[in-house]
Amino acid sequence: MWLDAMHFKVREHGKVVSKAVYSVLAVNTEGIKQVLGIYFGDIESSSFWRSVLHELQTRGVKDIFVARIDNLAGFGDAIEDLFPRTDVQLCLVHQMRNSLKYVNYKDYKAVSRDLRAVYTALNESAARQYLEQAEDKWGSKYKVIFRSWHKNWDRLTNFYKYPPALRRVIYTNNPIESYHRMVRKVTKTKGAFSSENAIVKQIYLATINAQTKWSGTMFGWSSVRRDLVDCFEDRFLTTDTL
Repeated sequence: MWLDAMHFKVREHGKVVSKAVYSVLAVNTEGIKQVLGIYFGDIESSSFWRSVLHELQTRGVKDIFVARIDNLAGFGDAIEDLFPRTDVQLCLVHQMRNSLKYVNYKDYKAVSRDLRAVYTALNESAARQYLEQAEDKWGSKYKVIFRSWHKNWDRLTNFYKYPPALRRVIYTNNPIESYHRMVRKVTKTKGAFSSENAIVKQIYLATINAQTKWSGTMFGWSSVRRDLVDCFEDRFLTTDTL
């Protein structure tokens, strides 16, 4: 499951405000991608995500193997509270973006190369060694970067538990970002929407279009399915699982 938010401008009470649109994309045990829900909030927050997760539970979602999220404070905790068997994987692309925003232009390529070695390593042990090497080199200048990597290490490296086919699916937010690009194609000409209902109509049309393009199982599903069965065994046999 991938969980992420988009942001839109809406005219409300004579002024333009920003609204967060929370979207949930999942792949079921048959390899079919589904948009499970679109929710509106004023700003993205872990407390609102908790309410989204609770609603998914009441609608029948009983188990999530892996949840892919960005590094919003408290978000991972909310998932683990409501779905305690779920592995939370933080998006490494987001982690890289957040790290590199602190880096001076002249160091950008070198720091980027050293951090990239961390998440392209063969295993978690090698990744930790690369992180230590990068910290030895850059830590005195960019302490804030490595503080974040250490704090979030377990959730950043969860994907190393899994075989290659499954790793490629879960270590980034690419699937849901692809869906968001489809949404933005039909909303990008709007400076600000007249209401939340106007956004709903546009997102609904984009979602119908996306679901049409997702006909059949996701790419490489036979390999991913084999990895899922190996990793999750009896849990995979439950048809309500995502």
